[in-house]
Amino acid sequence: IPQQYASIRKAFSENIPDTTKLIISQRVSSVSHADKIIVMDDGEISAVGTHEELIKNSPIYNEIYVAQTSGNGDFDAKGEL
Repeated sequence: IPQQYASIRKAFSENIPDTTKLIISQRVSSVSHADKIIVMDDGEISAVGTHEELIKNSPIYNEIYVAQTSGNGDFDAKGEL
């Protein structure tokens, strides 16, 4: 499945260049290459930035990133496995 996500991202960038794309995802890997990421928490915007900025400055984004990349399984927006 991760290969399918990579194929979709590649198709977006190659087949629809120079356009604004809105991607809604709970997977950090799906948005980590975005120019701007908006982090939502309980229906409110909690942080905005690049992947690198959010890793450093958003506890919510960082927690989700660590959970998703540590091999502990799926992680939802509430921090529950």
